[in-house]
Amino acid sequence: MAKEAPVLTVSVDSSVPTLADISNDVIGVDFATPRGIQDSTGVDKTAHERLLLLADFSVTLKGIFNDAALMSHIIFRTIPSTAVVRTVTLAMSGQTLTNECVLSDYALSRATSGELTWSVPGALADGTAPTWS
Repeated sequence: MAKEAPVLTVSVDSSVPTLADISNDVIGVDFATPRGIQDSTGVDKTAHERLLLLADFSVTLKGIFNDAALMSHIIFRTIPSTAVVRTVTLAMSGQTLTNECVLSDYALSRATSGELTWSVPGALADGTAPTWS
């Protein structure tokens, strides 16, 4: 496939758990799939030598408040009161990235203009390397 500006589908487990498509509420997504690196350069080298370490995944979802059934507020409202490990699925252009994530905050912000937005950060929870399918 050529370069494109694909539509992104964002789905997150509810507390039930039921995977819910909250794409209509999401206005921004930042995600990363970094690998750790260890410098293993011996004193006998004149350039760096490195080892590739563990894989990781992080995500920050940003969106508009919506308390309709199985939409963003219903999905995230338990974050402050319970341990929240949820499936987060990002799909675009036939490619899917699914990870079990610890969701650590449900930050709400009301602007002076009246808009109510939220931000939810997540990090890899289960030790499974992020893999596109």
